[in-house]
Amino acid sequence: MDVSRVAVLANIPISGQEESKFSQQFAETLTTVELINELNTKNVIPTSQVTGFTNHMRPDRIDKSRILTQVEALSNASHTYQGYFVVPAIFE
Repeated sequence: MDVSRVAVLANIPISGQEESKFSQQFAETLTTVELINELNTKNVIPTSQVTGFTNHMRPDRIDKSRILTQVEALSNASHTYQGYFVVPAIFE
């Protein structure tokens, strides 16, 4: 695997030492995946979960004692605009 190409595509700067380390780790991972692919799973029943729970969720209740007003929520913000938080853009 071309680690430097993957790093460029992911926009992650890596050093030569890291490239060597990651190359070895990727090779070990791919070897493990190849071993798993060789396993005989013919009689294994497919499953997507193993706990037996179905839609095990907590009730959706509003705790009014923990709700902030808009003014309270924005009170410690360094920048706001018309009742909203203002944060630096992450996309160009």
